[in-house]
Amino acid sequence: MNYIVFDLEWNQASDLRTRRANSLLFEIIEIGAVKLNEKREQIDDFHELIRPQVFQTMNQVTGDLIHLKMEQLADCRSFPDVAADFVRWCGRECIFCTWGNLDLTELQKNMDYYNMTPLSERTLRYYDVQKLFSIAFEDRKSRRTLQYAVEFLHIEKDVAFHRAHADAYYTAEILKRIKDGSVFQNYSFDTYRLPRNRSEEIRICFEDYSKYISRKFPDKAAAMEDREVISTQCFICGARTRKKISWFTNNGKHYYTVVSCARHGAIKGKIRLRRAEDSSIYVVKTMKQIGPDMVQDILEMKNQIRKNRKERRHKKEGVN
Repeated sequence: MNYIVFDLEWNQASDLRTRRANSLLFEIIEIGAVKLNEKREQIDDFHELIRPQVFQTMNQVTGDLIHLKMEQLADCRSFPDVAADFVRWCGRECIFCTWGNLDLTELQKNMDYYNMTPLSERTLRYYDVQKLFSIAFEDRKSRRTLQYAVEFLHIEKDVAFHRAHADAYYTAEILKRIKDGSVFQNYSFDTYRLPRNRSEEIRICFEDYSKYISRKFPDKAAAMEDREVISTQCFICGARTRKKISWFTNNGKHYYTVVSCARHGAIKGKIRLRRAEDSSIYVVKTMKQIGPDMVQDILEMKNQIRKNRKERRHKKEGVN
């Protein structure tokens, strides 16, 4: 299996009227990629500029960042032609690698805009190298810029950042320097295409937490009534757990709980309700072992939310 490390540059509308008139928010104008083999050795590369067909004016911020002008793109090929060649170049046995979590989604959105054959009908698994860098070299939580990571690893900066071919090259160089094979167990999932049914839902355990990505639900109520969504069994051993703190929300989008497993102690559950492209709802749930301090923090958050609601209710009753 090959690693396809790629980066995109895109343009967007320069004014509100143009933005409202187009269903495509970001139009890809450059694709850059590096192909690595199973040993993470570079075996090929891909780079091409793209003639815009949606936005005919370069957004000033974009132009200043990537140092491209519309005149440089006038004689280039269209996105469908370039993207089709890129997909063929990638091959079937590959996994995509990007810096951050935007590029794979935007590639699929642009392909859908031109009614191209999808990369996949299912939720795509990929490597977010920005996340892998944090796991391999820092605290697992921070998300650094590409330039920071390049300088941290003392990679020679021989080409300018913020162009697709350069950023793909630097991302590949960072990927090569991750020596701990266990880091590569930390896949990411692009949710542009969501599980279509219960059997396609994502259920995966990582080193210290589990992740569940649901199919689509018509609304929040339907999601929060689903047994799989609100289930709290231990993600390590599968045993039933005892509730310490019932599910609660601080903003209507994030829900929290704390349960206890007889073998593995306190476990925090977090549900994120997210809106799909068609405005339906899907769920990303994580379960993670926590210590007493975190249990207390979550309990205090729940109590504070309850206190704030009570104060608002009393205030409203006083006004009435």
